[in-house]
Amino acid sequence: MDTDWLEDFLALVDCGGFSRAAEQRNVSQPSFSRRIRSLEDWVGATLVDRSTHTMRLTPAGERFRVFAEEALRRLQFGREEARSVAKTASETLRFAATHVLSLTFFPAWLRELEAGEPASVTVTLTADNMVACERLMVEGRVQFLLCHHHEAASTRLGADFRSVKLGDDVLLPVMSPRLARTTDLANAPQLCFTADSGMGRILTAAWAAGGRPAPVQPIFASHLASVLTAMAKDDRGIAWTALSLVEDDLASGKLVRAGTAEDDVPIEIRLWRPKARQAPAAEQLWSRVLKSMAT
Repeated sequence: MDTDWLEDFLALVDCGGFSRAAEQRNVSQPSFSRRIRSLEDWVGATLVDRSTHTMRLTPAGERFRVFAEEALRRLQFGREEARSVAKTASETLRFAATHVLSLTFFPAWLRELEAGEPASVTVTLTADNMVACERLMVEGRVQFLLCHHHEAASTRLGADFRSVKLGDDVLLPVMSPRLARTTDLANAPQLCFTADSGMGRILTAAWAAGGRPAPVQPIFASHLASVLTAMAKDDRGIAWTALSLVEDDLASGKLVRAGTAEDDVPIEIRLWRPKARQAPAAEQLWSRVLKSMAT
């Protein structure tokens, strides 16, 4: 059994289709399909229901998904533990963060966390959408995940992970002053998040919990809050974005609120990690995080 097959299988689950998954894995669709078949032959059960247009896992596939994620995670942890025991020359702290927090929160937070402590490890940061960041975490490719969180929104990080709240943020609708003067709010064009965006997931869940309908027929969609914000500045419509990203623009008048404070969606900034013990450098950083939260 090739571990690439497990990564193929999880990519198929994430992407929801063979074509997109094959593109993500940088292989042709026929080759990708053969690898999924090979995995099913090895398991001895059909994992993917191919009788419908929409990709769906069979009951066996749903059950196997849990073990596939755990297997890849344990392999990654085992690799890290072996490297630690072998006393590799340098250690690396690996973070994943959603795009907004990688720009607005991570640099200052890390600097404050490292204050008075000499840098003895290499820190790497991967910035991506929430779906991709969750996958990196589930597969053990990163040790920490920094993201926005809302209790109503689902997450793939279940009982095998834990988190700590680092701060607060707000999702709010904004638009350009010119558009605010010339357009009725009720009929203003909508700039929305795509489904793989963590903020989009949070807004959908929060609106559903509050009985608020989601905007219909957006004229533009992106998983990047920074792109939606730029489009709003360009008079293209109303964009939902993080206050941490547009606070200066609101203060300078480049953007204005497209609603009232009652429309705001409060969210948390959370740092996630696996429950399982990690490399010494990662455990030391986690201890430092907990200590900073207690003071």
